[in-house]
Formats: sequence, structure tokens, C-alpha cells
Amino acid sequence: MNKRWGCLLLQWVAISWLLAGCASSTYQKVGPTPIIQAEEEISQEQLLDVGIVPFTSDEMTEEEAEDEGTNPDIRKAESHFMAYHLKNTLHQSSQWGAISVLPASEGDVDVLIEGKILESNGETLTLKIDAVDASGRVWLNKTYSAQATEFSYRETIPGRNDAYQDVYNAIANDIAQYRGALDANAAQTIRTISRLKYAEELAPEPFSRYLSADGKDQVEIKRLPSADDPMMDRLLKIRGRETMYVDTLNEYYDVFYNEMWTSYAEWRKMSLTEREAMRKIKKEAMMRKLAGILMVAGAVALGAGDVDFTGPLQIGLAVAGTQVIVDGFNVSKQAEIHAAALKELSESFAGEMKPVVIEFQGRQYELTGSAEEQFQNWRDLLRKIYYAETGFAPALPLDETKDDAAD
Repeated sequence: MNKRWGCLLLQWVAISWLLAGCASSTYQKVGPTPIIQAEEEISQEQLLDVGIVPFTSDEMTEEEAEDEGTNPDIRKAESHFMAYHLKNTLHQSSQWGAISVLPASEGDVDVLIEGKILESNGETLTLKIDAVDASGRVWLNKTYSAQATEFSYRETIPGRNDAYQDVYNAIANDIAQYRGALDANAAQTIRTISRLKYAEELAPEPFSRYLSADGKDQVEIKRLPSADDPMMDRLLKIRGRETMYVDTLNEYYDVFYNEMWTSYAEWRKMSLTEREAMRKIKKEAMMRKLAGILMVAGAVALGAGDVDFTGPLQIGLAVAGTQVIVDGFNVSKQAEIHAAALKELSESFAGEMKPVVIEFQGRQYELTGSAEEQFQNWRDLLRKIYYAETGFAPALPLDETKDDAAD
């Protein structure tokens, strides 16, 4: 009797497990979020320039990347893609001045946007976005998350409408809302601070006395250079050269972005399909395994009773149950095959991401993981140009690029 009750308990546990496995998960869908456009034209002196740094993410091991449904190469590529797509989205709002993707946060712009990819696998996108103006005021510190469906990928328009466009629109709207709350004087102050920060960064000796910062990284204007200051005039001309460089840089980002669009969209769409298929297969495998457990448990229960002629039925149930369990493991094997296909697809996509090289005034810059170093080298070159034109002695010793600056 105890043996029979034990078998019944085994059946009850199996049924409970089965019911729990059948419970469906629900996902919060982001509703349509149209982008907010400027209601009237903003005057040139009130337009704020925006710099967007390629998004970052935590380093992942191969196992962690596989669990999330991506790989480090794709994550590196999409960090540039997402930053550039946000740039395109901000352009659609007609609320800003120049909008550029910068390889490093050292760019002294009116508003700097940095993003972190928390999750991205074709099904779920979660981004943490920070926006800070030149004075150090935080405009935005928020996490955005959305899930895509097959329909999301049918509505994509290269360069304009992403599968997660609602996320990008929400980011653009939140930043624009903060901008709309500023008065004319505040916007002008931000522009002035960014210009003076650039001057101090490039030539700290003559320009370090114009700004002050408190312990909370809040920057204020202490004094202003005279309107006809020749040093500031030269510096603004050099800043114009940097603008040309950044524009050239963004042309290459644009090529990279457009070449990546089709491959990236296909990878994300197939990743979504694979993830849905794996969930379906794993659920089917679990149900088959549990059905096998129930059959084996039933066979054991029959053996525990006093009923005659149950031997053949008991053996049949045990054999059938064992076969169902084996089938379940075979289905799980199919899930592993799907996972391997995802990895192969990811590696194939990552292989298409080639370094982007730009040439400016006879010098080449490779836009890969070392783009930040290249951007810093560019800043160093501009600093040397300024020293050569003004006669100021640099605080740091000149290196072999001095000749380039003199040219």
C-alpha cells in the first residue's frame, strides 16, 4: 500500500511540474511612440549641438554571450550601429544643431549622450541612457526596454525605422522635453561653456581661468574672453577644423551603419525565430519527458497492486514511457542544434564587420576598437597646430607628430 501511495505521489509531482511548465510568460510590449518634432523653427543661436558616444556594454564570457543569444563581436558592432541610429532619430526631431557620433567622450559638445547595452539579442533590447550638458547638469539617466516581434521586423526602413524604433523615439522625446524646459539664457550659457571647455582642453595655459567647477562636476563661467581675443579666434578656427574631421568621421560611420543594416536586421530576425523555436522545443521536450515519467509511474503502480494479468500492461507502459523520455532528450538535442546555428550565424555576421579607415590631410585613421586612441591623437595634433600658430610652449613634450603640426 505504501508503495502504491508513493507512486501516486510521484504522479502528482510530475503533473504539478507539467502544469508549471505549461504556464506562459508574458512580455510587456512598448506601445507606438511617435517622435516629437519641433513645433517651430529654433533660432541658430539657440540650437544645441549633440555628441553621441558609441554605446558600451559589460564584458561577457563566451558562455554569458551564448546564454543571452549574442557574441562579443556582434555586441561591439551594434554599439556603433545603435549610436548612429539614435543620431538619425534625433535628426528627425528637428530640435538640434549638429549631431555627431564621437569615438570618445572627450568631445566637448553642448550635450553628450552615452548609452549602455544591457541586453540585445533580436528579441529584447534594454538600454541605459545618460545625457549630460556642458555645464555638468544631468538631463537623462534612464533605462529603456522593449521586445520585438516578427511584425516589428516587417516594418523596418533602412536608416529610418528600426525594429525598436519606439525605444529610440522615447529617448529622443525625453531629451527634447528637457531641452524645451530651458530658457534662452540657459541654452546660450551651455553653448558658451562648451566652447570654453574646448579651449581649456586644447590650450589649458591661457584658458584655464575662465571656468570653475565644484565638487559635483558642475561648471560655471567665471569670466569671458574679450570679443576680439586673437587667441580665442585662432582656437575657434581650429575647432572648425575638428568639426570637419568629425564630419568626415561620421561619413565613415554612415557607410559602416548602412552596410551593417541588412546583415544586422537579418541576424536579429533569425535570432528571434531561433529563440522562439528553442523555447517551443524545450517545452515540448519537457512535456514528453514528464509524459514518460507518468507512464513509468503508472506501470510501477500496477505492479504494486493485487490485480492479475497486469504484467504485459505494466511492461508496455514502462517501455512506452522510456521511449517518450528518449524522444524528449532527442528534441532537446534539436534545441542544441538551433543554438549552434545561432552561434554560427553570429560569427558569420561578425566576420562582415571590417575596420573603417578614414584619411584626413594625408593621415589615416582606423575606426576600430582603437578609435578612441585615434581621436585622442587627433586632439593632440590640433593642440600642436595651435601651439605652432600662437607660439605658446606646450605643457607636454612634443612627439614625432610635431612636423605634421608645423606643416
